[in-house]
Amino acid sequence: MATATYPPPPPYYRLYKNYTDDPDSCPAPPPPIEGPYSLYGASYTTDDVLPGLEEQGVRQLYPKGPNIDFKKELRSLNRELQLNILELADVLVERPSQYARRVEDISLIFKNLYHLLNSLRPHQARATLIHILELQIQRRKQAVEDIKRRREEAQRLLTEALGTLDGQ
Repeated sequence: MATATYPPPPPYYRLYKNYTDDPDSCPAPPPPIEGPYSLYGASYTTDDVLPGLEEQGVRQLYPKGPNIDFKKELRSLNRELQLNILELADVLVERPSQYARRVEDISLIFKNLYHLLNSLRPHQARATLIHILELQIQRRKQAVEDIKRRREEAQRLLTEALGTLDGQ
């Protein structure tokens, strides 16, 4: 049975040969990508902007503007979705050939729901990060309290030991 050896390392490994002696001798990493770029034939951008529904060719069912009451609009779209699903069931029973319009309406409502939910993602990420940081602070405070308690216990044991030695 013939086996092949591992291929040689890439030639740029020589750039890091003095890394253990001098960590600053290696080349700096490339700068982060800014703006649009192409990856595997598709164009991407580094801007995290949620495109509007109109930009995607979808009719927006909730009011436009920065002051959207997300809770109210999500409830409204949810009720509308339930109503359209019931109407779809009715159409399927009475007029099965006319179901396509109801399915398109349901699809439009789902797209609007998803867009509303996706516009809440930055807020969700911020709230999750705040929660994680608060947990880290709480754990660190508990660790500091535990260290203080153990230090006091060690000091008490040392004073007891010194007292026992002095008493002999």
